[in-house]
Amino acid sequence: MTTQSAKPVQPIWCPGCGDFGVLAAVKRAAANLKIPVHDLVLVGGIGCSGSIHNFLEVNGIHALHGRLLAQAVGIKLANPKLTVVAAGGDGDGYAIGMGHFMHAFKKNASVLYIVMNNETYGLTKGQASPTSQVGFEGNVEPPFHSILTALSIPASNFIARTFSGDPKGMTAILEEALTFNRDGRGFAFVEDLSPCVTYNDTYKLWREKTVDVSKLPGYDPTDRKAMFRLFLEQIEAGKMPVGVMHRPAEVSREGLETKLLGDRPGPAATSTDLASNRTRYEELLATVG
Repeated sequence: MTTQSAKPVQPIWCPGCGDFGVLAAVKRAAANLKIPVHDLVLVGGIGCSGSIHNFLEVNGIHALHGRLLAQAVGIKLANPKLTVVAAGGDGDGYAIGMGHFMHAFKKNASVLYIVMNNETYGLTKGQASPTSQVGFEGNVEPPFHSILTALSIPASNFIARTFSGDPKGMTAILEEALTFNRDGRGFAFVEDLSPCVTYNDTYKLWREKTVDVSKLPGYDPTDRKAMFRLFLEQIEAGKMPVGVMHRPAEVSREGLETKLLGDRPGPAATSTDLASNRTRYEELLATVG
């Protein structure tokens, strides 16, 4: 019997969509780190950005709306050797997926979560999203700031923000985030400012407003409180901070998979044959007999 793997298809995104930058940066980062294709799993969310796994020749799964992090964590716990990336949009992650988003930092499984934030629901024709500015499509609510939320949760996470207009900078940050994951250090979150050229074309505005936090006075990504203050000051000044926002000072294996499994291989790689498990099966049967 022969098997045939699914091949990538052409992206369905509008020409110029910021998500193309994320796609290219993920490919470059994985290639630069020499991550084997069979070891990389990409979990896609719902929305334009959620189809990203269809455009890469890797293991991919299309998650339920707002549930991509739950599935990504499940994959990582089933087989800790895999490099797991979850990728979706601001509506998918910060609206229906908010519960999973909040708990992902606390759980701290070694997966990478990329949110492509365009401040609109692009797939459903441009309604206001949780991150939309006041006035956009009649929005009267202040925008949600994911980085401030991430920095408010005291856990050993990697937190960063990128801009699709700077693919080189994005690639470098994704490489660091993936290395963080592959070393078993915990959860990595990268929000990418990814303009929607059809319903909310913010390229020019965002290029003018982005500021590299590493060049600001007082920058210290190991100091969570200092970075919270620095980020808040920048957005209050009308700027859009990008760069690494948090990097744990200590290098240690803090990932959920290590805490739960230790050095065990995980359920996906565990032998279930009768010969090697007979004693354990008999002990289990005795408890219910």
